[in-house]
Amino acid sequence: MIDLPRALPPVPCAPLCGPPPTLLLASERKSVRYARDFVRAFIVHHSPDAPGTHIDAVVLVTSELVTNAYRYGTEPDDLIRVVLDVEGGRTRVEVHDPVRRTPRRRFKSTEGDDESTRGRGLVILDALCPGQWGFAGRPFGKFVWAEIRQVC
Repeated sequence: MIDLPRALPPVPCAPLCGPPPTLLLASERKSVRYARDFVRAFIVHHSPDAPGTHIDAVVLVTSELVTNAYRYGTEPDDLIRVVLDVEGGRTRVEVHDPVRRTPRRRFKSTEGDDESTRGRGLVILDALCPGQWGFAGRPFGKFVWAEIRQVC
C-alpha cells in the first residue's frame, strides 16, 4: 500500500476590505455610469475624510476619461480598465483602453462652439488637474491618467 499525502486543509481567503482598486468595463455607454458609481464608492471607503468637492472632481474626471475611452479608444467587445489609487491628499485615476491613438483637444473657443456637446474632456482635465494628467502607451493600447489633489 502506498502512503499518499493527506490533503491540506483549505485556507480561507481574507475578504476584500472595500471596493478593489480596479474595475473592468464593457465598451458601452452605460459603463460611464458604472465607473462613476465605482469611483464614488472607492473613495468614500478608502478615504472617508475626503471632502465632497474632491469626490465630485474625481467622479467628473473619471467620467470624462471613460467617455473618451468608450468613444475613441474602443470597438465593440473591447474592455476598458479603470485603476484607482488614493494616497494622502490625492487620488490617481488611470483609464486603459486597447487603442494606441493619443488624446487630442477638439474644443476650440470660437463663436458657435458653445452649442457643441463634445470636445471638452481635456479642457476639464486641465481645469481640475492642471499639469497633473497625461497618457502613455502600453503593449496593447494606452492609458490616460490624472491626479486630483484635495483642496482644503
